[in-house]
Amino acid sequence: MVSTLRAAGCVFAEDEAALLISAARDDAELDRMVEQRVAGLPLEHVVGFAEFCGLRILLDAGVFVPRRRTEHLVAEALWLTGPGSVVVDLCCGSGALGVAVHASQPGISLYAADLDPAAVACARRNVEPIGGQVFEGDLFAALPTALRGRIDVLLANVPYVPTDEVRLLPSEARLHEPLTTLDGGADGLAILRRVGADVFDWLATGGSVLTETSDEQAPIAAAILVDSGLTARITTSDEFYATVVIGTKE
Repeated sequence: MVSTLRAAGCVFAEDEAALLISAARDDAELDRMVEQRVAGLPLEHVVGFAEFCGLRILLDAGVFVPRRRTEHLVAEALWLTGPGSVVVDLCCGSGALGVAVHASQPGISLYAADLDPAAVACARRNVEPIGGQVFEGDLFAALPTALRGRIDVLLANVPYVPTDEVRLLPSEARLHEPLTTLDGGADGLAILRRVGADVFDWLATGGSVLTETSDEQAPIAAAILVDSGLTARITTSDEFYATVVIGTKE
């Protein structure tokens, strides 16, 4: 199995083989999983879950796979979160970010939203068992109006890959994740601009929005949040090779 996976281009073939064996219920399912992985399906879609912040997040085929680098965004969010905080995971995908914040701060009120029905169905499997709510719709339009002006922490991990660079992504992402979860428009910041247009009214005083960007995009992303009436700062992680821009409503 390891040789087969390695021949298919799986760099960590030994680790993947061990995970496939642990996830398969019988030899027939294991054979099917190996075939799917060799065909290029993301490992997380094959086994039905993703490892994120030490948690197993249930994952359905066609849903965005949470990246390890986004653990930096969660870590930054936890500095801003306390008991009773209203936390919203916008463009939530599987709901991984909100679930990870809840795991470290279970006293929060958690809401999540996504435009994609498949993502919403997947997020409900992860979020609802811990008492959160998931909504379907376009950005803030998906949320209950009662949350307007009450959000303490907004996890806005919106798409930020420039359109012309989507073709450079690994085939696992390009072929098996929705384009809407990857393509951020001409400069990668089109969706963030849409968030910025309304974010001030949805945040509570002292509330913050956190978004992931590239190093190059970060100053522009910060300026977008400043133009929205927020103060902005940029944080980076060498461990995760990640950049997060945080905007706060003073």
